[in-house]
Amino acid sequence: MISIIVAIANDNAIGANNNLLWHISEDLRYFKQITNGHTVVMGRNTWNSIGRPLPGRRNIVVSKSVSHIEGAEVFPSLGEALNAANAHSPEEEVFIIGGGQIYEQCLPIADKLYLTVVHAQYPQATIFFPVIDYTQWRKISREYHPHGEKFEYPFEFSVFVRT
Repeated sequence: MISIIVAIANDNAIGANNNLLWHISEDLRYFKQITNGHTVVMGRNTWNSIGRPLPGRRNIVVSKSVSHIEGAEVFPSLGEALNAANAHSPEEEVFIIGGGQIYEQCLPIADKLYLTVVHAQYPQATIFFPVIDYTQWRKISREYHPHGEKFEYPFEFSVFVRT
């Protein structure tokens, strides 16, 4: 099963120059809780922005320009990466964690969306999540937060399954 996990602003912004637009402690904990023990698939720029393997997870990186990364498996195409991720068990949940190009390729084939929606505007954004056709998805959970411990704007965790 292919799942996408992403934090998006109201206008689908997800980053600026290969960096996140916000730091929400609750979202980082949520991401860790949801993805721990699973395979995560990411593009090379996302790998570079994280800077290390995510512990407790099988790390797969899609890159045409790099063939070896310490702590991760590297594949030259998304198809090869997904085949490798599903080789052990097609029922296992595999998480797509970025970046923009990988999300764009995976949205049409994803089975589940874990969205953190940040209710704020980020005009400096340069990377956006593709437009979601919500008629193809059913919301199965929502957890609203008026603000974070150290984050002033409202946000919510929503989970969708493909209809």
